[in-house]
Amino acid sequence: MTKNPSFPDISPYLGRLIAFRRDMHANPELCYEEHRTADQIAAYLQALGLPMVRGLGKTGIVATLRGRGPNADAPERSIGLRADIDALPMQEHNRFAHASQHAGRMHGCGHDGHTAMLLGAATLLTQQPDFDGTVHFIFQPAEEGGAGAKAMMEDGLFTRFPMRAVFALHNWPALPAGQMGVRAGPIMASANRFEIRVQGVGGHGAQPHTTIDPVPVACAIVSQLQLLVSRNLDPLDSAVITVGQVEAGSMENIIPSEAVIRGTCRTLKPQTRKLMHEGIERIANHVAQAHQARATVNMKPGYPSTVNHEMEALFMAEVMREVAGANMAHGDVLPAMTGEDFGFMLEAMPGCYGFIGNGPKNGPGVNLHSSDYDFNDDVLGLGATFWDRLVRRWCKQWDTP
Repeated sequence: MTKNPSFPDISPYLGRLIAFRRDMHANPELCYEEHRTADQIAAYLQALGLPMVRGLGKTGIVATLRGRGPNADAPERSIGLRADIDALPMQEHNRFAHASQHAGRMHGCGHDGHTAMLLGAATLLTQQPDFDGTVHFIFQPAEEGGAGAKAMMEDGLFTRFPMRAVFALHNWPALPAGQMGVRAGPIMASANRFEIRVQGVGGHGAQPHTTIDPVPVACAIVSQLQLLVSRNLDPLDSAVITVGQVEAGSMENIIPSEAVIRGTCRTLKPQTRKLMHEGIERIANHVAQAHQARATVNMKPGYPSTVNHEMEALFMAEVMREVAGANMAHGDVLPAMTGEDFGFMLEAMPGCYGFIGNGPKNGPGVNLHSSDYDFNDDVLGLGATFWDRLVRRWCKQWDTP
């Protein structure tokens, strides 16, 4: 990142931030088990002299910094910045010094980097608290399937820490390091799971005529589900239906009485989600009925779409252009079909969710949730500086001309 004399200098703190990030990477903790992680974050915040509240959403932390301006307590000048802190239940393949020291646990989504960037912002803002407003640093647990955002909200996040808007960043390997991106409207998809149980009549594999075999019925349902998106959805809309698991049978020569299909349905719009859910039930029931079997569909609600509010998205894009540069900031980045529980926060509070490039300059980096993934430490300074600038710009916009 090119140094700008109008920005606070992050370079004196980068060594400590990188060390923190790599220690967190080496010691990953799964959702709602982030006890060591929370202790390390709390120790860092305590060294900065920031008051904090622990235990929101079991292992979450909120630290608060009030600027020195005369209007620091004005409601419209209060802002929240969120970083997720949990790891994934997966095995790391990297062999560098800070690779995970715990089998089956890995920071494969860059939450260690998100945490370090937010701690960097807390450092900069604490060193120069000459802004007229209040910032809440939100360290959220259990993003990876545990709905930690919702848990923190249920524990009073937005009532105990009033704020006008909430913001978050996610590292994005599809963007080269140094670039940033955001968009108004949906930026990540809703993520809902489904389970289809196909009931037939089991029997001997040599006498299929005496049975109702659920296996070919399940295969037919899976095949027809692939047409739901391509032939029922507007080509300009987006949805993904993925069948990730099919279970049936116990031996080669036994026709089972049941087959189970499990998968996910991801959409950007609520009306599209409704259309897909209705289609899954219709296809499962009618295909099963055509083969004299019976299907039971269980839709399991997951995370909502992450939908950025327009004013906050435009504001975030402006700050990105200011910090990363006009040619390195994308105000209409493509949405992703991945899910994110920050969507719960954006349903309750104005705000925005953006991307910070994490890939090499010559192309996309290693994908998120890959066993070979690692956060790019070169963007820690950019992320911390961006958060610092966003807070100062947010507070400045309320000043009377």
